[in-house]
Amino acid sequence: MGILVIGSFMMDLVVQTPRAPENGETIIGTHFSRFPGGKGANQAVSASRLGGEVMMAGKVGSDDFGNEMIETLNEEQIDTKSILKDEKKPTGIGMVTVEEGGNNRIIVVPGANMAYENDDLKTIESHIKEADIVVVQLEMDVHMIEQAVTIASANHVPVILNPAPAQELNDSLLSKVTYLTPNSTEAEILTGIKINSTEDAESAAKILLSKGIENVILTLAEEGALIVNNAGTNHIAGFQVTSVDSVAAGDAFNGALAVGITQGKPLQEVVRFANAVGALTVTKEGAIPSLPHLQEVNDFLQKSEA
Repeated sequence: MGILVIGSFMMDLVVQTPRAPENGETIIGTHFSRFPGGKGANQAVSASRLGGEVMMAGKVGSDDFGNEMIETLNEEQIDTKSILKDEKKPTGIGMVTVEEGGNNRIIVVPGANMAYENDDLKTIESHIKEADIVVVQLEMDVHMIEQAVTIASANHVPVILNPAPAQELNDSLLSKVTYLTPNSTEAEILTGIKINSTEDAESAAKILLSKGIENVILTLAEEGALIVNNAGTNHIAGFQVTSVDSVAAGDAFNGALAVGITQGKPLQEVVRFANAVGALTVTKEGAIPSLPHLQEVNDFLQKSEA
């Protein structure tokens, strides 16, 4: 069936500013934009633009933002038939502050995303069982995510869990995950290890591996990513680019990872490709608008090898 993303929808309200304000301070921003996003939707669009066959499941509100989200995904050739509308909860929003240099701070109001529950999951159980890979994140009800991962695992369907927004997770859930993709902050929360170096990242990844995860892929921003599994540890270098907006870089990486895995490519090659996709994403503003297409990534990789 291809890639099934069970995930969130957020309308991102983005303010650009020279710096984030201090407590109690008001400053003048330089620009305001509105972009469709959400970790799930970003990952689905990333995978589709890179050549993946993608279905998305989740919930939006019965409002203009929700209609726009579905329309956007339809335009991206994503199967939206399993996206539900909630009559009581609004479509989720993300309040994003982007500082000069590209660093960002985000407040998420999940809205209808948190109303997608186990009963809703039953409507896509057959799709989970038939998927080539299932991709999930944590902007939704974690108990529903646990159930989705359990169904996939019981049917030998590989799972990518992007543990964001960061939170502690139980070992039962982690033991069913095929690919865990934390960044440094998320890995610190999951393991208690402060990550200041590649060695720290490897130590944290090995703790996660001991919980039964098959592959830990710890993203390190411009430093690339660390793959840790039973075969050993591999550091896949990143790409040096000028960062404009780091929103959705991790989501772009996860979408690329799903595509490469379903194509049966070696994991090190897949992660290098995903690093390139993430790097290209930070060179543009916004979430979905910043996600690169396959030809753009291939051209970038060719230039990098020249």
